[in-house]
Amino acid sequence: MTLYPGYVEPKFLPRAQLQQLIDTLIDAGHHVYGPQQRDDAIIYAPLKTTTELPLGIEDHHAPGSYRLTNNGSQHWFDWVSTPQGIKPLLFKPRETLWRATRDATGTIHFKDPDSNVEKIAVIGVRSCDLAALKLQDQHFLSVEHTPDPFYAERRRNLFLVAINCTRAADTCFCVSSGDGPKCNAPNRAQIFDIAMTELDSGFVITTGSTPGQHIIDQLTLNSADEAQLNEAAQREANATLQQRAVPSQNMRDTLFGALDHPQWDEIASRCLSCGNCTAVCPSCFCYSEKSEPQLDGSSSEQRREWDSCFTQGHSYMHGTTVRHDTKLRYRQWLTHKFAGWHDQYGRSGCSGCGRCITWCPPGIDIIAELTILNSDKGDAGDA
Repeated sequence: MTLYPGYVEPKFLPRAQLQQLIDTLIDAGHHVYGPQQRDDAIIYAPLKTTTELPLGIEDHHAPGSYRLTNNGSQHWFDWVSTPQGIKPLLFKPRETLWRATRDATGTIHFKDPDSNVEKIAVIGVRSCDLAALKLQDQHFLSVEHTPDPFYAERRRNLFLVAINCTRAADTCFCVSSGDGPKCNAPNRAQIFDIAMTELDSGFVITTGSTPGQHIIDQLTLNSADEAQLNEAAQREANATLQQRAVPSQNMRDTLFGALDHPQWDEIASRCLSCGNCTAVCPSCFCYSEKSEPQLDGSSSEQRREWDSCFTQGHSYMHGTTVRHDTKLRYRQWLTHKFAGWHDQYGRSGCSGCGRCITWCPPGIDIIAELTILNSDKGDAGDA
């Protein structure tokens, strides 16, 4: 994606014209996805009209708890986060890597799966998910290794309409991780195409790419006035009022020095090894591969699917499960995410979305656990 050069004056999109934005994206060949209420959750699903958006819906998060309420407003984006963000649209939960077939002579032929990548535009992407997307890009599009062709093709066809948060959930901590809550902050890499802040009367809208500017130019919008800019700034400031904060943005040395901390045993007594935290994390990228042959032996598919460092098979090597219990699996996840990633990607692997807290069945709060693990009492020397 080519970043749009220089500062672009914010425009104002009246509420009635959001449908025009959706129609313009569709006319440009995009399959539009947007937030919708399904099964008591907000998810991204195919979107054609604004009537499908979650009007006046707020999401409430707490450790091991998620619920929706209607606040009676006329806002479409009063919710804070979806359960999985946009990761499933790029890093598919399950997909075919290649196929093998056997012809009548017994010769085996290999072929790539049929390519059917759609141009997708997602409306409602949050700052924490943009930060996680940048981490996924570092992993799957690394120039040091062969870029993942499946991810790369979907990434090329992705158009992002980001929404600046105007409230924070109780589990959010993106301010302390340095990843939010404002999508288009000057000190943050702009990987969106369009960014918007929702007001009562419409949206203050800016662009982050040339394709984004091309879409905005078709809407013939007026510049945002001072009152609209001030209202947007006030609403964005509300999202900075967060109850949780990571102890430090770089806990590499501290966590690697606390591998024998007694808190790991205490966490393991509560953790179910269910893998929910890795499934909802927008930056986790572990997967496994397996062959799925037909019973008649005529063909086989090599498939990959999401995996988790909490499963037994994830650390299975040469007849031995290296991380044989919950304590070792949880320690692997947390130390890799908050320590090992600094060596691999130059920063923590956490973007502060808080999903792992919300969707943990026993309600394990990683902020509370990191605070204990980073404390002086009970370090490796005292364990």
